[in-house]
Amino acid sequence: MSSKTWVIKLGGAVLNTENAAKALFEILNEQDDAQFVIVHGGGSLVDSWLKEAGFASAKHQGLRISPKEQMPYIVGALAGAANKQLMAQAISVGHKPVGLSLYEAGITASQKLKALGQVGQCHNNADSIINDLLSAGRLPIISSIGFDEQGLLYNVNADEAAAAIANNLNAELIFMTDVEAVLDANKQPLHQLDTKHIDTLIAEGVIVGGMEVKVKTSLHAAQHLRRGVYISSWQKPENLTALLQGEHVGTKVTP
Repeated sequence: MSSKTWVIKLGGAVLNTENAAKALFEILNEQDDAQFVIVHGGGSLVDSWLKEAGFASAKHQGLRISPKEQMPYIVGALAGAANKQLMAQAISVGHKPVGLSLYEAGITASQKLKALGQVGQCHNNADSIINDLLSAGRLPIISSIGFDEQGLLYNVNADEAAAAIANNLNAELIFMTDVEAVLDANKQPLHQLDTKHIDTLIAEGVIVGGMEVKVKTSLHAAQHLRRGVYISSWQKPENLTALLQGEHVGTKVTP
């Protein structure tokens, strides 16, 4: 394929902000020589659904503990409501989206740690329909719900899912998150991060929780893809335009 493929991970808060995703989808319309794959989470939506159902939510090192009995709610929130909400916004600005899970995107899941319940890790298989959809002019919008070979459902961290899909497609990868960039100890944006720098900031407790998962995943993806991976904010749609044009905004994570 001559045109460049970009995997864009949209963070959960995009879903809580009216028309935020729409603005990003409009930017994708302006790109002529690129194809896009959207991967999304929906953590805050999952939180509110679980709370309404009377479940307590717990996290371990930035990953949501996902007991079997919570999975119907997690799947419903992510693969159902969040996915369709994004499809609706994409349709409203002229895209032809297809909502998918990780299985159709060529990713099989398996249990990450017993203590985390149905939290999955990603394994690439060669059985992806993404390129066929891109060739047909469709916009894949992928939730981070995965299946194993036995058909068991898993809740996969959406950052890890996006990295695995980018790896599968040998695509560029952008994490659109709630912050402008990864911040240092003085809350100043870091424009570039590499392995050594990341290890130091994690050891010093500057990068913690969900951002630690995101940064480690970005680094892992950068090592696999052998190119920089970007972390930037969805709150400024112009950042996405700049990134797609090769400008350096947000934090660039390199091996």
